[in-house]
Amino acid sequence: MKPKVVVLDYGSGNLRSAERAVARAGAEVTVTSDFDAALNADGLVVPGVGAFAACMQGLRAVRGEQIVGRRLAGGRPVLGICVGMQILFEKGVEHGVTTEGCAEWPGTVERLNAPILPHMGWNTVRAPADSVLFRGLDPGTRFYFVHSYGVRRWELPPGRLTPPIVTWAEHGEPFVAAVENTALCATQFHPEKSGDAGAQLLRNWLSTL
Repeated sequence: MKPKVVVLDYGSGNLRSAERAVARAGAEVTVTSDFDAALNADGLVVPGVGAFAACMQGLRAVRGEQIVGRRLAGGRPVLGICVGMQILFEKGVEHGVTTEGCAEWPGTVERLNAPILPHMGWNTVRAPADSVLFRGLDPGTRFYFVHSYGVRRWELPPGRLTPPIVTWAEHGEPFVAAVENTALCATQFHPEKSGDAGAQLLRNWLSTL
């Protein structure tokens, strides 16, 4: 049977693109803001585009931070995409304004130090050998990015039983491109816009549900 996945509708994100891509990867997909449906699905996708503060406002309006927290407490998989990844961190700083995130990971989302912003287009990533998301993908594989902000420093201290798998990319400086932390995964790039490579990554994620 196909896994049941909810794409969380909280007013931000390429909802239909994400829906189509996850469905093509092999899931039964529903786009909804319904609390119980999002809580009980086999997998939850949290997309996001635009400003960190606006995304957090929309997420809180549908109690999305509670949904994410409860799912993770029960070991239920969550995948964040683009700003949907950024809001999983402790805080975001845009135009001098600090906004609290979901704080699933410590760290700050801030403007990248790069000669050209936004970082828009195809870029490679440096995935660790034990990555599940990037399994079967060559090291030179490119993914599609659109962002000016990112996580420039990984701040989670060592010592956890299962340390997260952190993938990096570079645009002017290194930044976090993806994180795999047991049930919680996220990508700064858009797998739904990344062609065959993105489709493979989504299939890899669905295989964990």
